[in-house]
Amino acid sequence: MKVVLFCGGLGTRLRDYSEAIPKPMVKIGYRPILWNIMKYYAHFGHTDFILALGYKADVIKDYFVNYDETISNDFVFSKGGKDIQLKASDIDDWTITFVDTGAESNIGQRLMCVREHLGDDKMFLANYADGLSNLDLNAHIEAFRAQPDKVAAMVTYSPVGTFHLVSATDGGLVTSIEPMSATNQMLNTGYFVLRNEIFDHMNYGEELVFEPFQRLIAKKMLIAHQHNGFWMAMDTFKDKMALDEMYEKGQSPWEVWKKSPAI
Repeated sequence: MKVVLFCGGLGTRLRDYSEAIPKPMVKIGYRPILWNIMKYYAHFGHTDFILALGYKADVIKDYFVNYDETISNDFVFSKGGKDIQLKASDIDDWTITFVDTGAESNIGQRLMCVREHLGDDKMFLANYADGLSNLDLNAHIEAFRAQPDKVAAMVTYSPVGTFHLVSATDGGLVTSIEPMSATNQMLNTGYFVLRNEIFDHMNYGEELVFEPFQRLIAKKMLIAHQHNGFWMAMDTFKDKMALDEMYEKGQSPWEVWKKSPAI
């Protein structure tokens, strides 16, 4: 299936780290988070990517046009660098379509902008391109495929940490407070499987998870699959540092391609 990756956001909470690069190009280890997400999908056999670009699209284009395979692959160097023989390749089987979807577009608009590149595909994958996971993608897809009356599936994740959910009246009187982990509240991870019918429920300018998904909810066409493994979004510099530390310690569960083959 084709994979739509939303790469156009400003990443304002990471701007203190760098304003020179867009959020998807912030590195975890040797490669950008975008590459890590694409490598994840490729591991499960999905290598046809559509990048919905926006903010600093030129940086993402330049990265792939001048892609250096030697960064993350073994190779033989000879003749003073005139002859470099790779022992493996990252992206030989990848097809990447680059689509400028506007600097100010929301996710729904970006999806509408890449619609023509999906062709007649009945199903496709989509991702916010800012979160890493070890989700069993094959199982997620098959669970959705088994429900042909549904239009969209999203992966949800139970919040962890010390955050608390507070309920209060309009006057500010607190009526309850409890750990989020003890509630039924779930996070949207940004990992989607969508049928082409999603476009029948969208109007231009709408945000994907607001109006279109609300229509699907009303028609009982949206389902959620809870993921209990690893998931982490890179929203802040603190998140980047945490992912860097995991990578440096060799504790990077999102690198499913380093484990046994999935296909």
